Amino acid sequence: MRLTRSDRSLLSDWWFTVDRLMFSAVLLLMIGGLLLSLAASPSVATRLGLDTFHFFMRHALVMGPALIVIIAASLLSPRMIRRVSLGVFVAGMVLMVATLVLGTEIKGASRWLQFAGFSVQPSEFVKPAFVVVCAWLFSETQSRDDVPSLPLVIAFYVFFVALLVLQPDFGQAFLVTIVWGILFYLAGMPLIWVGVLAIGLLMGGMVAYLTVPHVAGRIDRFLNPAAGDTYQTDRAIEAFRNGGWFGTGPGEGTVKQALPDSHADFVFAVIAEEFGLVACLVLVGLFAFIVLRGMMRVRAESDIFIRLGTIGLVALFGLQAIINMAVNIGLLPAKGMTLPFISYGGSSLISMALTMGFALGLTRRRPLAGRQHEPGGTASSAPVSRGLKA
Repeated sequence: MRLTRSDRSLLSDWWFTVDRLMFSAVLLLMIGGLLLSLAASPSVATRLGLDTFHFFMRHALVMGPALIVIIAASLLSPRMIRRVSLGVFVAGMVLMVATLVLGTEIKGASRWLQFAGFSVQPSEFVKPAFVVVCAWLFSETQSRDDVPSLPLVIAFYVFFVALLVLQPDFGQAFLVTIVWGILFYLAGMPLIWVGVLAIGLLMGGMVAYLTVPHVAGRIDRFLNPAAGDTYQTDRAIEAFRNGGWFGTGPGEGTVKQALPDSHADFVFAVIAEEFGLVACLVLVGLFAFIVLRGMMRVRAESDIFIRLGTIGLVALFGLQAIINMAVNIGLLPAKGMTLPFISYGGSSLISMALTMGFALGLTRRRPLAGRQHEPGGTASSAPVSRGLKA
């Protein structure tokens, strides 16, 4: 079927208004993640006594729903994205509370619920919804005085981070805090409050270090490798050394045999060993392209919600990738954070699909007049926030 601009069908309208370059880059990451799962996961499955292609087949099984989520989310209008995000946020927070009582404990953390043989991590789905809801509330502070937008956005942040800390999941709490801080700054909030947020983040890290043994252990091992076991990080760095510029070849890596999480948190190390630094740089380039493309797409956008929402979503996507890769090369303590679309993990894959689907939906080209009259929109208001001037 050939799509034309004269065709007014939903599919045709989507195809000619969506950012096809960003969408193509996301598809490349998804396909690359599936192929890399085939390279990285068999050794882990064999070690656990599972079928050789167990993780690969489960990864492939989630690919179809993830693609549907991206397209479905990108078809939504900004108003519907706000509504869906609010629903996902509320439902996800309820499920996060449930994990504290009914959750499956894995490696000392209770972050997962079991559904039909699958482990679901509710916090993963809350992240993109949280970003959109916060962008919505921050945009409302620019145009409405009758809604307590700022107290609400602060309360949502505190509640979400508190649940992450209780699981505990300090890596995600750190990521969410950074993205929320970016939105807080771009929304034009007073600089003094940005400083208070930074001090609060530092104090929170100190409290976690002093009161949570496994956090203290990770930081101590990062600062002084002799202070404890740094096995996974050491093996990951070894993989980079073995791979050189062009790698040992597909399936020829040896470090993945010894890495317990080679299919998940440390898949970037497997890429480095088998495909080399050149492949790693190509992957970094894809992540950077998606983030910069999203920001460039809204550089002249007059609707503050769309600008904040898009920047927040691509920042969430890009920062998660940076943290994962930094852990793999020893620049950050291990955090148990996946590499978007590349690492194994159904919840992470669907979450990132929702993230990029929302970003594609917000950046679709729409008639300006249609946005200016959208209830709750701010397109007709001049952007007064500090970081949002074109």
